[in-house]
Order: sequence, then structure tokens, then C-alpha cells
Amino acid sequence: MPGPAEESEPVTAPPARAPARHVLRDPSFLRLWSGSTASGLATWALPFVLGLAVLDRDLGAAGLGLVLAARTAGFLVAVPISGVLADRYSRRAAVLWAGLAAAVATPLVALGLGRSVALMAVAAAVVGAGQGACRPAFQALTAEVVDESRRQRANAAMTFAVRVTTLVAPGLTALLATALSTTALLLLTAALWLVTALLPPAGRPGPAGPHHRVPFHVEFAEGVREARRHPWFLAGLGALTAVIATGYSATGVLLPLISRDTFGTEAVLAAALTAYTAGALLGALVVARWRPRNRGWAALAGLAAYGFAPLSLLLPVHPVLVVAAYVIAGIGIELFNVPWFTAAQREVAPDKLARVSSLDFLLSYGLAPLGLALIAPAVDVLGPVAVLGGCAVLCFLAPALAALVPSSRRFSTS
Repeated sequence: MPGPAEESEPVTAPPARAPARHVLRDPSFLRLWSGSTASGLATWALPFVLGLAVLDRDLGAAGLGLVLAARTAGFLVAVPISGVLADRYSRRAAVLWAGLAAAVATPLVALGLGRSVALMAVAAAVVGAGQGACRPAFQALTAEVVDESRRQRANAAMTFAVRVTTLVAPGLTALLATALSTTALLLLTAALWLVTALLPPAGRPGPAGPHHRVPFHVEFAEGVREARRHPWFLAGLGALTAVIATGYSATGVLLPLISRDTFGTEAVLAAALTAYTAGALLGALVVARWRPRNRGWAALAGLAAYGFAPLSLLLPVHPVLVVAAYVIAGIGIELFNVPWFTAAQREVAPDKLARVSSLDFLLSYGLAPLGLALIAPAVDVLGPVAVLGGCAVLCFLAPALAALVPSSRRFSTS
């Protein structure tokens, strides 16, 4: 029998857990978001500003191609290195040093303008390396700063910022160019890289104590093995790479030509690209709240929707249908991107996330230049109808095949 004191003791319910703060009101995430947005602005601005330099005759077309190729090479070299270093030490430190490297190299691009294309190319390679080093580190840092329940919204906010940048930055840069020189615009991008380096918050500290030096290739191979533990990741990455290397490349090369030769105006080109960005903005807003039960299948269906873009260029349709196809493609790509990033942050071992993310960027974005280089010769040999038709089929088929992998249904092996 209980004693008198026990009888009189009140029974209280456990304290209610405070509701999680909305991710857009979280100061740490806002710093992360702002730093990532600054890196996106700086990344986008360099080729556009150098294009203005070509118009001003400060840089030739061949020089522009060399500088941009050097930047791409720097990106591809840095992505796997950054993945290893961000997992070995600190994701925040990786962002800091990558941003500082790009901030220091960008003024050298400006210094070489009109003087030395070689200097510009070397500096652009360093800028590209900074860009590449940021990508996997930001993916892993997001998982450290934002708890799992809010990551999908966080990733949607990140991608929304990228699309807004794509939509408004050309007009803003053109407006600034009326008052500022090309050199001044390049220095502004250096300032953006400084923001990227200094603004993001600290995540978890790196490994404590002395780190046993393991060869780079061994650590990278550990990331590859971690990726192989997730069949849905390998299947989705294969589908994404196929869509970017074929559909994205084909439309990038052929849309300007079809806009000019078939429709007789560049307005279709401008309208389609704007529609794609607008669709992506809408997709980011939808996926910030949408939680389908079979999230992997829904994401892969969104990825497959890009096939409507080459399909619309293949058929003799009204320009409105081309624009509509690009809206659908834009919506679909974000219905894939946001759950894809969120799933990687949830499923991949935290200490290997940067390496797995680097593998993602290395294959999906790294093969894009190869696809662009091969599309024009393929058109010369096979004709635009065969190329667009084949690319549309691959855009629909690759995600469908990825969906056949059992764990792809929910982007989870559990």
C-alpha cells in the first residue's frame, strides 16, 4: 500500500516538446543560405561578365572559351578533393578556404583582362576549384546545421535561391554594367566569394585528436563504398547523369538553333529558358511542403519530366507548347533535386556525406561538358530529329529503369 506522501503526490504529464522553429527563422540556417546564395551568384556571374568583356572587345571568343574551360577543369579537380577534406576535417573549414581561394583569384581574372589570357585561365581554374570545393561541403554542412525534420524545406529554400538568381541576375548585371566597368563587376563577384567564405555558421567540429593520414584514394574509395551501400543512390545518380548528359545537353545546343530557324525569332529561346526557371521556382515551392509516401518514385517521375523539353523541340508544335514543356521540365527537376539531396543527408553515413556528395556532383555535372561536346557532331551525323528523339527517350527511360531498383521507391535502404 502506498504511504500518505505518495498518495498526495500529483501526477504530471511529461513536458510538451516545443515546436521546431521554422527553418527560415533559424539564424544559423539563414547564414548558411546566404553564404550558399552568394556562391551561386558568384558562380553564375563570371561567365556572364566575361561575355560582356567579349562585347567590349577586351577578350576574344577563343580566350573566353579557354578561361571557361579552365574554370570547369578546376571544378572537376576540386570536387573529389573537397569531399575527402570536408569529411576528414571540417565542412565549415572547407567552405571557408574554398571561398577565400575564389575571392583571391577573382581579382587576378580582372588583372589579366586585356593583358594576359594565360593569367586569366590560371586564375579561373582556382575560382572553379573554389566553386567545386564548396558544393559537397555545403551539402554536408546543411545536414549539420538543420535537423532532419526540416531538411526538405531547407533544401527547397536553397534551390529556390538558385533559381531566383538565374531569373533576376542577368537583368541586374546588365543594369550594373551601365554604370560599372567589367573589372568592377569582377571585383563584386570577389566580394560575393568573401561572403561565401565568412558568413556560414559552424557545423560540428572535425574529428578530435590527431588524424591518421590515409592516402587520398583510400578515403575517396571509402566514399564510393558508402555510395554502393545505397542502391537507390547509384540508380538515381545514373538516371540524373543520363538526363543531364543527353536531354539537358541536347536542348542547350539545339534550342537556340530551333528558335532561330524554325520559329524565326529568338523570343522562343528567351521564353523557354524563363519558363524553365519559373517552373523550377514553382517546383521548389511545392516540394517544400509535399511529402509523398513513395518519395523516390515521385522524384524520379519529376526527373523524367525533363524529356518533354527535347520532345517539344522534336515535334512541329506551337511555341506555347514549347514554353509549357519547359515549365513542366522545370517543375520536375526540383521535384527530383530536393528529395534527392534530402535523402542523401538522411541515409548516408554522416562522416562520409561530403565524399558521397562529391561523387554526385562529379558524375552528374562533370559529364555535362562531354555531352555538350558530343551533341553537335551527333547532329551533323544523325540529324536533329534523331538526336532529339533519342535524348527524349533516354530522359524517360533512365528514371524508369532507376525506379525498378527496390530501394528507389522511397530513396531508402531501411
